[in-house]
Amino acid sequence: MKEKKNKIAVLIPCYNEAKTIEKVVKDYKKVLPNADIYVYDNNSTDHTDKIAKGAGAIVKYEYKQGKGNVIRSMFKDIDADCYLMIDGDDTYPKENAKEMCDYILSGQADMVIGDRLSSTYFIENKRPFHNFGNKLVRGLINTLFKSNVKDIMTGYRAFSYEFVKTFPVLSKGFEIETEMTIHALDKNFLIKEIPVEYRDRPNGSVSKLNTYSDGIKVLKTIARLFKEYKPTIFFSLISLIFLIIAFIFGVPVFAEYFKTGLVPRYPTLIFSGFMLMISILMFVCGIILEVVVKKHRQLFELILINTKKK
Repeated sequence: MKEKKNKIAVLIPCYNEAKTIEKVVKDYKKVLPNADIYVYDNNSTDHTDKIAKGAGAIVKYEYKQGKGNVIRSMFKDIDADCYLMIDGDDTYPKENAKEMCDYILSGQADMVIGDRLSSTYFIENKRPFHNFGNKLVRGLINTLFKSNVKDIMTGYRAFSYEFVKTFPVLSKGFEIETEMTIHALDKNFLIKEIPVEYRDRPNGSVSKLNTYSDGIKVLKTIARLFKEYKPTIFFSLISLIFLIIAFIFGVPVFAEYFKTGLVPRYPTLIFSGFMLMISILMFVCGIILEVVVKKHRQLFELILINTKKK
């Protein structure tokens, strides 16, 4: 059952954030006094839900584990003119919240990104592999999608109603932020970035992000979305790889044939021909899927128009 439409909804996905959730809820109630603060508890065992409720939050529950699953429920259940998404670990400053919401409410942006990487993230964050991972993901997405987004994986964002209600949440875990960014870039949503100061978690608060397993999931998500959003380029690259293999094995055979008139290495010739066939098939697949993607974009624009009318 959907919630009554509010002007601003603050969305806080939580899993075992008892140490910080009270401060986070009270901080955002202070800077956004007219907003509804939603805390979605994701199977916490440390009474995060009770603490959040005591601080004045509206507490809901998502029993499927994973941040992506939580965001999916939030976006489905809650109607608002502006959605502000933050983490419950008290790493993002409340001072930027009103500015981020104002960009959405004034129609100047469909998604506002709280950019940590242009501010204090690399100083405050004590996990060097996280720093490397953020740079790697940023470089990959900006290269593949020809963009210049400075912080791909931040959990501090504001969204318009149109973005939230047309965003298909497919990721189940922490790769959800990457999916949001790619969706906004592909669907031509207006993106605004605001540098925000990042502070590391307080002592006793433990990150739920696993550097290696979640990092691999993010990279897999990028590859999957690259294939789905840019099929011509994706399959052309694969086609090129098979074409190069075909040439490496095939050219010596043909060179020998033109020199001697003989083909002594039939298995190599057959393998080369097989690689060439795969190369052609991959290229054709890319062209066909590009037509499908273009049709999907046309349908999405119609859905977006209908969403704005509601």
